This record gives sequence, C-alpha cells and structure tokens, in this order.
Amino acid sequence: MAITVFIRYRIDAFKRELFEIYSQRWQSIIPRCGGDLIGYFMPHEGTNDVAHGLISFDSLAAYERYRAALRADAEGRANFALAEEHRFILGEERTFLRKLVAAQ
Repeated sequence: MAITVFIRYRIDAFKRELFEIYSQRWQSIIPRCGGDLIGYFMPHEGTNDVAHGLISFDSLAAYERYRAALRADAEGRANFALAEEHRFILGEERTFLRKLVAAQ
C-alpha cells in the first residue's frame, strides 16, 4: 500500500526565506534517499507561519528505509543542521495518508 507523508511545519514568519532554501535543498536529497517528493508549499495568503511538505513511498517499510538513508546522507544531515542552527522550524507534525481516489 502506497503512503504519503503530509508534514505540517510551523515556521518563524520572519525566517521564511530560510525555510524556502531548506525545502529547495530537499529536491535532490529526498529522491536520492528513496522518497517521491510531491512538493513543499509555503504560505501565499493568510496564515504566514505554516508550511507543508508531501512525500510518497511505496510502503511504510520504504519510508523507514528512507529515514535511515536520510540520516546517512551528508547533504541531508547538513540540511537538518541548517534548520537547527537558524531555528526557523518551530514545530513539525507528520500524518501518514493513503490515497482513496486518484485525481482526474
């Protein structure tokens, strides 16, 4: 069963540019580590401190392998370090979704 991880980030609204850099860096890291990156989404209107990321996997086991690969990846570790150093991510929630109906 394929799953999509929906990540809801609470970000520092004054450091949105740093979150954008952080999310852009994942474009090469996530696929290399085994994830299918659907995308990262920043606020455009309305709430200015919430962003989202969506990544799909063939299974929950594939997600677990991805997490291990991510921890072993030098660029992945560097990107996590960027977030820790600048503290632009204030909180993170993960929801695991399964698709019910395909888009037409």
